[in-house]
Amino acid sequence: MRLLITGLNGFVAGSIVAHARKTWEVHGVDITETTGLPANVTAHQLDLMDKEKVAALFLQIRPNAVIHTAAIANIDVCENNKELAWKVNVGITETIAELCKTMGIKMIVCSTDTVFDGIKGRYSETDAPFAVNHYAKTKIEAERIVLAASSKNIVARLSLVMGMPVMGKGNSFLAETIEKLKKGEPVKFPENEIRTPIDVVTLGAALTELAGSDFGGIVHLSGNTRINRYKMAFHLAEMLGYNTSLVKGTNSNALAGRAPRPNDASMENVLATSILQTPMLTLEEGLYLTLNFKMEELI
Repeated sequence: MRLLITGLNGFVAGSIVAHARKTWEVHGVDITETTGLPANVTAHQLDLMDKEKVAALFLQIRPNAVIHTAAIANIDVCENNKELAWKVNVGITETIAELCKTMGIKMIVCSTDTVFDGIKGRYSETDAPFAVNHYAKTKIEAERIVLAASSKNIVARLSLVMGMPVMGKGNSFLAETIEKLKKGEPVKFPENEIRTPIDVVTLGAALTELAGSDFGGIVHLSGNTRINRYKMAFHLAEMLGYNTSLVKGTNSNALAGRAPRPNDASMENVLATSILQTPMLTLEEGLYLTLNFKMEELI
């Protein structure tokens, strides 16, 4: 069974590689060069906006499943570069969805908890998304495209992803926070944003499991702890033995020049818990897992 992962150099993709390489023939694609890969993982470097090269790659690999993690995920970058964000987050998704449909390949697209407006909180898969920024608009459209392409496709909405990079540097707010706290530098986190963070190790295992499953539709991948981002950072600093007074609270929607954020994008994980063998964890459990995880354990 062959698995293709887009956005190979990303934070989430690294964890998928660590889990999937035990049971899949793993291929990954990224626009930048990939180094430090395990011997049994094949990297392909190309621009996913080049439709002809993407089609050729699919014909070469003929994957059984695709996990599409590649995207412009920075909310403010998307807001200030709307055309580019649409081309990447929607256009590339459409290209991959069409190829998967033609070749009978199962596709999983990684979406986000920020597709919701943040008014209600505790969102389930049956709640209708409503965008408060351009990034959310691109992800909602990407979701629609993937679900329309095939009933076996999956939209995996990811809550705030927490943890240490499994492979490469990745984009880990925890790693950046720890570096600042070590230096005695203050860190700022919004008190208005309530989330249900999931650790990156659990997320990689869940996405790998979904790739080999018969499930199709929308699933929320979120942790068992509902908490605002300031309290989350405070608890992380406390658990790691750093000076908690360095953790400062802010209001992300009161800062000038920033795109709006949903206040309460917390998600329920009842469905994920019922269909997956991979357990969803609390903040404390997830922190312990990500700090102690070694890729070698899965060889």
